[in-house]
Amino acid sequence: MRILLVEDDALLGDGLKAGLSQAGFAVDWVCDAMSADAALAAEPFAAVVLDWNLPRGDGLSLLKRLRERRLSTPVLMLTARDALEDRITGLDAGADDYLVKPIALGELAARLRALLRRAAGRSDPLYQHGELVLNPATHTVTLAGQPLACAGREFDLLALLISQPGRPMSREQIEAALYGWGEELESNAVEVHVHHLRKKLGSDWIKTLRGVGYMLNPAKAEAAP
Repeated sequence: MRILLVEDDALLGDGLKAGLSQAGFAVDWVCDAMSADAALAAEPFAAVVLDWNLPRGDGLSLLKRLRERRLSTPVLMLTARDALEDRITGLDAGADDYLVKPIALGELAARLRALLRRAAGRSDPLYQHGELVLNPATHTVTLAGQPLACAGREFDLLALLISQPGRPMSREQIEAALYGWGEELESNAVEVHVHHLRKKLGSDWIKTLRGVGYMLNPAKAEAAP
């Protein structure tokens, strides 16, 4: 899922972007509050990792503006401000979680996955569609109880589709969710990944709705693993 990272420390930001990318997130990184505000106004993000002390504004004021605009995107504040009063202020301003630096990348990734589950109204860490089960934490997929080799963008696309049951996703929506700024993207990249997934899952697992997009076959959800 696509994450906006707002962090002005170049070394830390570079490390967080690399670590979260390895954990399966598409990460766009900005270094100041105004750039973050503009990015959030222009494009959809699954979640935001937000520092408090930033150039050209501050994270707390940005968070308040986002909530005033009724933007419900989950926000995890990641800051060196560790006082109890600061944590209370951040959470009461609309943050969904609050982590104090330094942090372990594994914990940050796990907290982001938890935020995304809550935003989708889910508690189960596994995604299931009939006999298809996907684990976003371990990047594993099983079909009818058997491991299915699925990595990289194929896994990301399958995770996106299985997280949106009954909802078709257009090519533009898929590209916006899976690809960050500056990533090379062939014009037929989504179609190629769909083709590869169909070869692995079976041709009837992913439906194409002409002029609308792609979705997992609803009939497959009726089969129990």
